[in-house]
Amino acid sequence: MASKTNPFTFLQQVRSETSKVTWPSRRETMISTLMVFVMVSFAAAFFFGADQLMGWLMSLVLNVGA
Repeated sequence: MASKTNPFTFLQQVRSETSKVTWPSRRETMISTLMVFVMVSFAAAFFFGADQLMGWLMSLVLNVGA
């Protein structure tokens, strides 16, 4: 069982650990954000097209017996 740490010590440890983190630059963050938006747009367009195609094919199949 781990010993309990008081809140002040805990916050000191958190601050110490966050200072060790290598944070991305503003440029890296902007590029990553742009790439996410681009990939989401491609995925949305793909799934929209696939849905439209499958809907069209299903309407062909279901209207054959009519």
